[in-house]
Amino acid sequence: MGWPFFSSIEISIRSAKASDSHEIAMLHSEGGFSHPWSVEEIEGLMTDQAVLTDIACDSRKSDRLFGFVMSRCAADEAEILTIAVRQKTRGKGYGRRLIEAHLPKLTQKGVKILYLEVEEDNKPARALYDKIGFVTAGIRKGYYRKPDGRLANALIMKLSLDSL
Repeated sequence: MGWPFFSSIEISIRSAKASDSHEIAMLHSEGGFSHPWSVEEIEGLMTDQAVLTDIACDSRKSDRLFGFVMSRCAADEAEILTIAVRQKTRGKGYGRRLIEAHLPKLTQKGVKILYLEVEEDNKPARALYDKIGFVTAGIRKGYYRKPDGRLANALIMKLSLDSL
């Protein structure tokens, strides 16, 4: 039996603020990445004018973060650098809502094509990207290093934003 107040959480999506960097770094460390980004790395990216960061948070308590997405824009292209959702809240659609709220902000910046890289074996992430409309554009052999030292392939995926 779950606690009823947990099911009534409403999330909102907003642009990240500098004060969110510690929480974003903590979320990134939960993401299962082989090299979680430090607070200093997050802060460095967030001060870059080409980087756009959005977060999913509790609509009643905006400092309670559930996930974030971070992209870097270059000319009419952008790349999702990272996306992470708090482990306890995965499977609730927060990742999809984050990306769907992030896309119009990218198009406002003139982005026409969005890229990302995802580990080939990351089925939940690949399912999310497929639902949104990303297609596989290439592969990087042995791109990711797993915690046990094995190498994993990265799929390069892209999404045309012209149709949005």
